[in-house]
Amino acid sequence: MSSHTKSFKVPFWAQIIAGLVLGVLLGWLARSQDLSWLVTTLEKVGDTFIGLLKLAVAPLVFFAILVSITNLRKVNNAARLASRTLLWFMATSLIAVSIGLVIGLLTNPGAGTGLTPKDGAKPDDTGSWIDFLTGIVPTDVITPFTELNVLQIVFMAAVAGIAALQLGERAQPILALSESVLELLQKALWWVIRLAPLGTVGLIGNAIATYGWDLIGKYATFTADIYVGCLIVLFGVYPTLLATVAKVNPVQFFKGAWPAIQLAFVSRSSVGTMPLTQKVTERLGVPKEYASFAVPFGATTKMDGCAAIYPAIAAIFVAQIFDIQLGVGDYLLIAFVSVVGSAATAGLTGATVMLTLTLSTLGLPMEGVGLLLAIDPILDMIRTATNVAGQALIPVLVSARENLLDREAYATADGSSLDEPREAQAEQVPAAA
Repeated sequence: MSSHTKSFKVPFWAQIIAGLVLGVLLGWLARSQDLSWLVTTLEKVGDTFIGLLKLAVAPLVFFAILVSITNLRKVNNAARLASRTLLWFMATSLIAVSIGLVIGLLTNPGAGTGLTPKDGAKPDDTGSWIDFLTGIVPTDVITPFTELNVLQIVFMAAVAGIAALQLGERAQPILALSESVLELLQKALWWVIRLAPLGTVGLIGNAIATYGWDLIGKYATFTADIYVGCLIVLFGVYPTLLATVAKVNPVQFFKGAWPAIQLAFVSRSSVGTMPLTQKVTERLGVPKEYASFAVPFGATTKMDGCAAIYPAIAAIFVAQIFDIQLGVGDYLLIAFVSVVGSAATAGLTGATVMLTLTLSTLGLPMEGVGLLLAIDPILDMIRTATNVAGQALIPVLVSARENLLDREAYATADGSSLDEPREAQAEQVPAAA
């Protein structure tokens, strides 16, 4: 393709923004003119896009985790890298939940909403520590894939990966097959990701057509709290860590990671965004062998938006609606659940499991979940964008601290180059040391 032709190619980020704007306009039109056929069309387009993403989730998670664990054998100080990654996951989650608690206490999100306990309803499925711990181990190898129980899939993949490491060379044929299957899945999912602008039109349009602005008005303080909390973490905490811990330019991080953050905002799925997140993380100079471990690990366990900021503010909101006083011990419990229990969210759309886990730990009424389900799609966009930014951030921090980061690649990372096919990129990405 000539350079003249390339110059007219619309960048991926611009396609996403165009889809966002068109979706808002079509959603407003459908609601204001009561066009049921347009609402149905927008809903089907959005649901089809999410369905395509979810179609690849189960096998993608399994092979990504399996391959990521076995890839650690190629990295020096693998145990040190893994432990540092986990520690930074926990540290940033603690910071995020603290910000959520402060915002919730300062703004009283449950006050003046007009909502009462009667407006709530118990969810069909609730989370508790017993359910969480016993639910990790599957009863068979098929059900987790058919019911999309990501946590159980992660468990099986981790066991298979560790077993493969123990077998050594004898497991090489299985590892080669797993790597090929993972490449195939990522290629197929990349085609789905290319449909994101169209999916954006359907998802945003349907949200506006279904809920309108009235719903946001009723939950105005709560919605603002979630967005402000996530934005503080995104553009306050993360840049500070990049500048002080990694000693790199924060603006450059967002330039490189922006395609993944955008897709996360639209798709509301950390796992669905995972191939793009890994790609931008490698573009930012993180060695491929380490990125292929840290990003899949983060996509299923690193949830600053869904598992830290959101449950902290939501717990305060529910307590205020039900007129229950929370004490210092309760706030410490919220922080504990956020730091330790974030794996329960497992990278899927929504954070209901994490919320029910938090409410059950505090002894708050489960009916509080029903109060928040209607507004959840609007909140989930910024929550997932925050999740994915954190999943790209931690590998950069750890790589920089361990002197593994390719700082030249980081300084020249440009998200627009991700529009190119994988094969063309392969020639440009330097091999990891």
